[in-house]
Amino acid sequence: MDAQQTSVGSDRIELLRRWILGVLVLGLIGTITELVLLEHYEKPLQLVPVGLIAVSIVVLVWHAMKGDAASRRTLVVLMTLFVLAGFAGFVAHFVGSAEFQLELDPEMDKWELLEKVMRAKAPPLLAPGMMLQLGLLGFAYVYSASRAARSEIT
Repeated sequence: MDAQQTSVGSDRIELLRRWILGVLVLGLIGTITELVLLEHYEKPLQLVPVGLIAVSIVVLVWHAMKGDAASRRTLVVLMTLFVLAGFAGFVAHFVGSAEFQLELDPEMDKWELLEKVMRAKAPPLLAPGMMLQLGLLGFAYVYSASRAARSEIT
């Protein structure tokens, strides 16, 4: 592979990285705005996604300014926490909705309960999936940097 092909490949990866970063930042800002408007901070557990998003914005600014290994490692840790928070949020939303449905009808069988929880609008069962998506997008951004660095070396 000659230098021109390597340069074109690196340029494409860098363009893709910028798009991923842009989508990630839009997702973070949109999600934190929605969480604040929905007052998703009444209980301590509800502060987890708000706190993670706030910290990740600060770390992304740090990474944009420095781009060093420490900021990349911090982003990996944060994105791992995003993925875990997505799964934990799903469980928390499921349990909260199930408790509410059982208060309304304690005689409900398991299948009926599952159906009601899946269709409930509050708390929205799949909403924590946004944290999972943001975490995966963050991983794509971080690991595309190592891909770009490898392509410049070869």
